[in-house]
Amino acid sequence: MLTSKQLQDIEKLQKECEAHDHIQLKLNWEMLRNRDSDQLDFFHYVNDELVAFLGLYAFGSTVEVCGMVKPSERRKQYFSQLFQQGMALAKQNGFKRILLNAPASSDEAKAFLAKQGAQYEFSEHQMTWKEKSLEEVQVITLRNAKSADLEMRVRLSVEAFGLPKEDALSMESRIDGDSDNNMMMIDVNEETVGKIRVKRENGEAWIYGFSILPIHQGKGIGRKVLQKVVKQQSESGYSVHLEVETKNAHALRLYESIGFQVVHAQDYYNWQE
Repeated sequence: MLTSKQLQDIEKLQKECEAHDHIQLKLNWEMLRNRDSDQLDFFHYVNDELVAFLGLYAFGSTVEVCGMVKPSERRKQYFSQLFQQGMALAKQNGFKRILLNAPASSDEAKAFLAKQGAQYEFSEHQMTWKEKSLEEVQVITLRNAKSADLEMRVRLSVEAFGLPKEDALSMESRIDGDSDNNMMMIDVNEETVGKIRVKRENGEAWIYGFSILPIHQGKGIGRKVLQKVVKQQSESGYSVHLEVETKNAHALRLYESIGFQVVHAQDYYNWQE
């Protein structure tokens, strides 16, 4: 697991890079704080100051990669060295898919990824809810997930998101190990038709993994669930946020209609040596 100093150093470097570049990095703090070991993280220190960092985030057979370099220490090959080490480990661990993540507005990141021969695959919007009147919803039941719901959660990730079963099981099992998560199942007429996860931290409520079984989509269930969750979190004093892939145009329109606005975007690139 990472030490308190390492986590503090990562956070300090992240804030400096984001302020300098006017971007938002996606470092998957939920996973960083719950590492079983430090084998997926790479550090470069100069005079006891962290100047470059690279993190690998495993989701079953897929691994996401994100990193950063202190603005005053760039073009010194520090990050290139960490990147080579990270890619070697990813290959060694047998990941079938390696996704490199970079803020969409970072020209430096895009230039670096182009040098590596990485191919753009998709983008993801980070959205924030702007206060808007929402109706009360009564017909949807949200209940805390139980161990018996794991099979349905995996099925939802496979059918709604197209994930391999191996990856879906890995992700759902990891989520259960984080006490800050609130995984809820969506029931309609006593039948489970979906799931939604809310993670609350530092005054923010983030919505993840929201999915409805394909056979129940197009019935207005998703809109009602979102309205209910957003209303609950907002009234509890939290700002509400979520992430959505840009290629999922239907979901994007749904979120916007409820009051969500895009504030940041992340690009994902596929890397193969």
